[in-house]
Amino acid sequence: MTTPHVPKVAGIEPVLPAPAHTVDPHGPKAPSGCAAGAPSDGSPDGSSDTSAGGSPGDVPGSAPGLVPDISVVDQLAAVQDRLAGWISDLSTLHDLTEQLARTRTLEDALHELLRAGASLVGARRGLVVLAPSDGLGPETTVGLGLGHAEIGHIETVPRRALSYARILDGLPERVTGDGTRSGPLDDTRHPTRDGSRAAGPRDDAPAGPCTEIAEPDIPGEKDLDPRLREVAARLGYAASYAVPLCAEPFGRTGAAVWLYDEPAVPTARQRHLVGLYRAHAAEHLARLLELHRSRRATETLREELLPHRLPRIPGVRLAVRHGTGPRGGGDWYDALPLPDGALGLAVGSVTGCGPSAVAAMGRLRASLRAYAVMEGEDPVAVLSDLELLLRLTEPARSATALFAYTEPPPGAPGGPPVLPGGIADPFARKLLLAGAGHCPPLILGDLRTEFVETSLSAPLGMLACWEAPSVEIEPAGGETLLLYSDGLLHRTGEPMDRAFTRLHAAAAGVPRASRHDPEAVVDHIVRTMLPQGLDDPSSEEDVVLLAAYFEE
Repeated sequence: MTTPHVPKVAGIEPVLPAPAHTVDPHGPKAPSGCAAGAPSDGSPDGSSDTSAGGSPGDVPGSAPGLVPDISVVDQLAAVQDRLAGWISDLSTLHDLTEQLARTRTLEDALHELLRAGASLVGARRGLVVLAPSDGLGPETTVGLGLGHAEIGHIETVPRRALSYARILDGLPERVTGDGTRSGPLDDTRHPTRDGSRAAGPRDDAPAGPCTEIAEPDIPGEKDLDPRLREVAARLGYAASYAVPLCAEPFGRTGAAVWLYDEPAVPTARQRHLVGLYRAHAAEHLARLLELHRSRRATETLREELLPHRLPRIPGVRLAVRHGTGPRGGGDWYDALPLPDGALGLAVGSVTGCGPSAVAAMGRLRASLRAYAVMEGEDPVAVLSDLELLLRLTEPARSATALFAYTEPPPGAPGGPPVLPGGIADPFARKLLLAGAGHCPPLILGDLRTEFVETSLSAPLGMLACWEAPSVEIEPAGGETLLLYSDGLLHRTGEPMDRAFTRLHAAAAGVPRASRHDPEAVVDHIVRTMLPQGLDDPSSEEDVVLLAAYFEE
């Protein structure tokens, strides 16, 4: 009888004892005519008292006269126990990797890695350092059970003494004064006096780059850096276990270290499980890292293509709020000082998302600025030129836009005249605007809160020739003009008619004490319309809200 073969399961190598024979080759042989393994008590036929229905040594359920080999039963029980252990380990790894796969951001994945790794190695606290070897970032440190101040204490330890820093820097193992090394844990560890394996490499093994580093007794280790021992005592940890995080195409992406409250070292089984888990986790982190970099590149490009600051125009105060969906869209805004103290305001959106939409948005905004400088006092001409350019250069793309031209303040060159006695007419400042498929602006004041009804027009690029009349309004002193993108309405999740009603109610509900502060106005509207905030990852809509307050 031989021991059954156990297959490999999910990278876990089965280690079984050598098959044992069912009959001890060194034991006495059974007499002729007796079953193998049957006892002989000296009787002529080799039998004994069977008054109980079998031999005294029979095991219930076995053939009469046969005594099973106890060593085989023990081996089968050991195999079953080992299989049960593997199944339990596989279930644990499946649950942990499934939870990791649900994470959608780099920070969430780092937190889940720390939590799962701590449960696998039996630790309570830890930290992970993200530092891709290509130097393109991002570089960050996330803690488990450690606050910013405690992580700051750890970072005051000299870098050469930190296990995770040695992994990141590719430094060789640290050789202590007694000749032992603090470095990789492997199966070539030298035996101790009691026959077990020590927690470090063999003394005759060459020192190489750090792979996984265990410091099982920080207070008792004589050759550790004094600052490390001091910080460990202050934070209350006595041992650590650090591993690298590596995945293609980045190579090394970082390192994780778990901290023990008492002197300890992870067992071979714990190291094997955490090794399987971190291999999967490193690949997941690499995918999220690539996605994070792509999003950051798109955000940087978009930020560079939008105004860095709003201009200061006499008689007008401006405020803006801008939020972008996770895929990066093409909503934009602009506030452009024009000759003689005039002001041009614009909002718009291009179709599509991602880097191509952001680039198209940048080209559209730059073109509108040029047309506004040349013929800004005629918003229809500005949008007509913009539509022609879009149709000729990007015929497959359409866009919406709204442009408003604000005359210079009263008394300024090109502005309305001042009344006798030096008093400026608060209703004399005119504003011309034209829209192409864009949402109508909203004017807010103490006496009115109403939409400015622009003429209905198709978006740019949708018709062979775009043309629409402009609209003229006269905002009074103390009133605010609100320009916005349709993302502000779409993010509410309501039908457009109800979203417009909600926006009107939000504007009308601005406290009177805050109506003379455009920053407070836009904040109130965003809070009312979007309780989840501008950075809601569940929405792919961009949001633009631009406010122009006309001083009294």
